[in-house]
Amino acid sequence: HVFPLQIQIQKMKKEGSVPYSLSALQRDLSLKELPKRIECFDISNIQGSDSVASMVVFVDGKPKKSEYKKFIIKSVTGPDDFASMHEVIKRRYTRLLENKDQMPDLIIVDGGKGQLSTAVQVLIVLGIKQYNIIGLAKRLEEVFFPGKQEPESIPKTSSGLRLLQQIRDEAHRFAVTFHRQRRSKRTIKTELIDIKGIGKATAQKLLKALGSVYKIKRADFTTLAELVGEQKANLIRGHYNQNKKE
Repeated sequence: HVFPLQIQIQKMKKEGSVPYSLSALQRDLSLKELPKRIECFDISNIQGSDSVASMVVFVDGKPKKSEYKKFIIKSVTGPDDFASMHEVIKRRYTRLLENKDQMPDLIIVDGGKGQLSTAVQVLIVLGIKQYNIIGLAKRLEEVFFPGKQEPESIPKTSSGLRLLQQIRDEAHRFAVTFHRQRRSKRTIKTELIDIKGIGKATAQKLLKALGSVYKIKRADFTTLAELVGEQKANLIRGHYNQNKKE
């Protein structure tokens, strides 16, 4: 038997109107509508500090970077992925309701049953009724659906699974990059501001010009002097030269 959805997929493939992977994903997740807009969330808190989250958006199976969002986790201290996911989902979909925007066709949360049920609770409290959501566990072929105890597997050969993987990897990359930036800024501020006579503004100016603490450490006197004057250049070079000796 050829099912109506397969006929629809074959027709779409011929017309080239939509990526095949999107139709495959609709089939794999038994979605009523084609998941044209997908929003995926990932939490990053490497070594338990500076928790952040990312939201990436895929439209028609392709990343739409102009709509990506970064979140600095405000209400959670320490590494707590469930509480962080709760905050991010609440912030995102409260804003969506305020703006009267349309819900995405599919929401993906990075993680298993815990992250998924946390997100579902938030959507219920916000009064959102029409939504599709899944949790994507670290073992990629495992997909969690609301209300089901056990995960389901998508065939590893499915292009729908490959699209899920691509979206999840992109959310992870975006979150980790943002996390590193946050840590780097914090490190530079504490490390440079620890030098007597160097303030926050000088630290930020050097970071902007040279890009990292590592490059500031290795910058010669002339480079530093051009940026912040001879007196401060002396302080910085003196500090790092002293540290080298120690």
